[in-house]
Amino acid sequence: AIPPSPAGGRKMLDYAMLKVVWWVLVGVLLFGFAVMDGHDMGVGSLLPFLGKNDDERRAIINSVGPHWEGNQVWFVTAGGALFAAWPLVYATVFSGFYYAMLAVLWALFFRPVGFDYRSKVADVRWRTTWDWGIFVGSAVPALVFGVAFGNIILGVPFHFEESMLPVYSGSFWALFSPFAVLAGIVSLSMLVFHGANYLILRTDGDIQHRARRAALLAGFVMLVGFAAGGFFVAEMPGFVVTSSLDYGASLNPLDKTVIRQSGAWLSNFREYAGLSAFPLLGFVGGGLGLIFAHYKRGGLAFVSSAIAELGIIGTAGIALFPFVLPSSSDPRSSLTVWDCVSSQRTLGIMFWVALIMTPIIVAYTGWAYRVMRGKITVDFIKANDHSTY
Repeated sequence: AIPPSPAGGRKMLDYAMLKVVWWVLVGVLLFGFAVMDGHDMGVGSLLPFLGKNDDERRAIINSVGPHWEGNQVWFVTAGGALFAAWPLVYATVFSGFYYAMLAVLWALFFRPVGFDYRSKVADVRWRTTWDWGIFVGSAVPALVFGVAFGNIILGVPFHFEESMLPVYSGSFWALFSPFAVLAGIVSLSMLVFHGANYLILRTDGDIQHRARRAALLAGFVMLVGFAAGGFFVAEMPGFVVTSSLDYGASLNPLDKTVIRQSGAWLSNFREYAGLSAFPLLGFVGGGLGLIFAHYKRGGLAFVSSAIAELGIIGTAGIALFPFVLPSSSDPRSSLTVWDCVSSQRTLGIMFWVALIMTPIIVAYTGWAYRVMRGKITVDFIKANDHSTY
């Protein structure tokens, strides 16, 4: 519904619709991060293993060298959107997952420093150290993001005080439950699979051959982990809102009743059969990615692994909807799409900004990749020794 604005002027999206729109937009940003910054992280995670000498490792680094900084915009924008659109989620997650978030930030420090300083000193120990630094800065965030998402599906132990201050009652080590670790493995293998497919596209020779083997292994782990996660989710208790809600109101999260119910995370798929297309995309995209990787069809493999990422991320988001951050210790404190958001004015302004800026970012990114396309070979690195990473 698009009713007249209170001032009687232009029509605008109503509050309930804006809440759903921003749930979709946050999902789009997470998918954009997984596709763009994700293949950078996948390449970084493979760097110490696929490059057998300095020239090969430099070729691997320079395959993402022109783009990795620009791709970080997806990570920054996703964090900013979370803060602006879902402030209660931002506050609760960053306080509850404080040490995990610090681990991610500390690991990310190694990426820009590693890229910029690795080749400034022609010393084997210096360069090897920074290679492992890039690995840490790539693999640790990929793993921790998955672990965090696994904990969200399980339910995060937090509650709100009367002043709406979120209180986290868990511990750092409790984050690493078997299901959360499985989710972390799926996340890491998904990005490594995507990165390996990118290397098949951008490299040749021995590096491409090793990337092919890495893609086959990572893709297999991703599909097995995704399937195992589905069995876990089907058996674990989910969350259900049992009280009536005014979807267009700015709700207090405590003004609702929530219960835990076995199999609740599958209810959206049971109610709307068409949504099963998302887990199907995860398996089909992953399967096609394996086939194309086997035949070294890098472009098709890269697109296929991106489709698998869309399916996996979409499956998790749809399973949780309308929950964004369920609480295992006080289900009533669980945050949903309807009660964790900013004001209608804030969501409206941000919507138009996103509508204008997102196509510009996508168009510019596509142009940059087109201009800098082509294979990065060892011979190219040797010929451009002083102008590459």
